[in-house]
Amino acid sequence: MVTQAGISLGPMLVGFALNTILYGVMVTQTLVYFSSYKSDGRWIRLFVTLLLLADTTNVVFEFVYLYDTLITHFGDDSRLSEANWVFSTVPAMTGIISALVQLFFAWRVSILTASTWTVYLIASLAVAGMLCAIGTAIAINAVPVFTQFHRFQVIVIIWLVSAATDNVLITISLVRSLREHRTGFADTDNIIKKIIRLTVHTGLLTAIWTLIDLTAYLALTDGLHLIFNFSLSKFYTNSLLSTLISRSRESHHDDFTVVDGAGQRGADVIQLGSRADTSPSGRESQQFFGPIEVEKLDDPPLTTCNAV
Repeated sequence: MVTQAGISLGPMLVGFALNTILYGVMVTQTLVYFSSYKSDGRWIRLFVTLLLLADTTNVVFEFVYLYDTLITHFGDDSRLSEANWVFSTVPAMTGIISALVQLFFAWRVSILTASTWTVYLIASLAVAGMLCAIGTAIAINAVPVFTQFHRFQVIVIIWLVSAATDNVLITISLVRSLREHRTGFADTDNIIKKIIRLTVHTGLLTAIWTLIDLTAYLALTDGLHLIFNFSLSKFYTNSLLSTLISRSRESHHDDFTVVDGAGQRGADVIQLGSRADTSPSGRESQQFFGPIEVEKLDDPPLTTCNAV
């Protein structure tokens, strides 16, 4: 027999445990990033700090809700069946975090490709998902009973479908652009292949996790979907930080040039935002610019949890 606590609080506890594990991974990734990539632009370091604060806030609010429900109000059955404003911060923070990460990748796509409409579409889906997530938080306060959450399923569907679609679009755009930036030099092309694999793994994993959350929400009347929803935000931050720290720490410079193999050493570093041209001497070169350089990926990766 399924108890009232089993319908909602059981999945929440599992989701919170998973979220806490992924938060630990995120903190480790952040420490590695700040200690290893001091030459990255100031705004990017501030952006990572903002994501750390947002993820920390998310974990704290989840803990406060569970402690208040299970400990402070132990034995109060009404607390087991209804959410409150603290619980409603979960979808709101998830939407904000996912939008920030997706907008960051939209910036990456804008550097790599000349397709303005793709960038606008990615940004629009990110903002739409964030607004619907905040709308979900408002709806939870209006309809706080867990078993009645399907009354506002339209806005939840728009939120999660927008997020999943955006993840797939970002992955396709980055992979396509990276393939077009192959130079023909073995060292550089091997790095690009590794970046493509990382992009596909992180992007698709986050999209699949989002779709599982949506499927569980629509197919089941209990709170099983909360297992996936409670930990969704960490997949975004883990994916972003995996991209930033999966770079060799052998060198950190602002500008690099890749030249041909005629007596020259190919660079081990390639910038996501790069343009190719031909030098007056006829040697093909790749000029790297921008605040982030994507360096040779370590094998194996520094993290085991990759998501977009």
